[in-house]
Amino acid sequence: MTQTSQWPVPEDSVRYVVPAPIIRLLSSHPLTRDLYPLAFGHYRRAVGHHMHREHHSDNLMIYCTEGKAFLNVLGEPYTVEPGDLLLLPAGAHHRYTADPANPWTIHWVHYTGPLAEEFRNYMGFSGTTRIRHLGRQPRLLVDFNGLLSVRQTGFRARGLIHAANRLRQLMAAVPLNADETSHEHKAELDTIHNYMREHLDERISLDQLADLAGLSPAHFATRYREQTGTSPIQHFLHLKVERACQMLDTTELSFADISRRLGYDDAYYFSRLFKKVMGQSPRDYRHTARH
Repeated sequence: MTQTSQWPVPEDSVRYVVPAPIIRLLSSHPLTRDLYPLAFGHYRRAVGHHMHREHHSDNLMIYCTEGKAFLNVLGEPYTVEPGDLLLLPAGAHHRYTADPANPWTIHWVHYTGPLAEEFRNYMGFSGTTRIRHLGRQPRLLVDFNGLLSVRQTGFRARGLIHAANRLRQLMAAVPLNADETSHEHKAELDTIHNYMREHLDERISLDQLADLAGLSPAHFATRYREQTGTSPIQHFLHLKVERACQMLDTTELSFADISRRLGYDDAYYFSRLFKKVMGQSPRDYRHTARH
């Protein structure tokens, strides 16, 4: 059984522990066995909240929305503040204490399953990255509150199967919520992406985009990939293919006409790029039944 803190939960906070028989079901059910929750909750201004775990057999994710806490993981000290998402993986002995003068408010979930490590890496955590600062993320709050929607259902298996998949949704969305760039860099990305969308009828180069950012092409390409996970030209191509799909769906234009409208005089060349992205030719895409 997971080891939750023994903090006395007041009426405006929630601690929900999944019963052992349901955990056994989640660990074997094909829809949940790869990742499932063991306990979750929401603590408001958790005065006196503290925990020390030497043998931590599950994973614990905490999202702080207010206040502050002091954390130590494997001997390394940290301060947790509003907007921080914290992940304590299985096996990492730790202790934390809410700031007595300004105690944290948190959503939290204990979980386990074979995919836990894969999701840890996908969310951007590692042996040296314990905390990601996401800021206030309404989508993340919706997903955490979605776990709590199973309360007062009498531990129904179907409700907790749903909660397990809400957990997967929550974790898969973390990279979408993450914004580790400065406001200046975010504004720069917005400028670049707006420029791309406004020039889908052209062929733009890496040099043009780098000039827009005021950087050398090599520096710009490296920084763009660090911030987005892809290259700028690849993203521009995907925007063109998205637009081509939209025109194939909503117009009777030939693909040659669509190609010209997207800056490609050689429709055969653009068709090959389209197929590489979509996995099917423009003709097959247009004639595939979709409802």
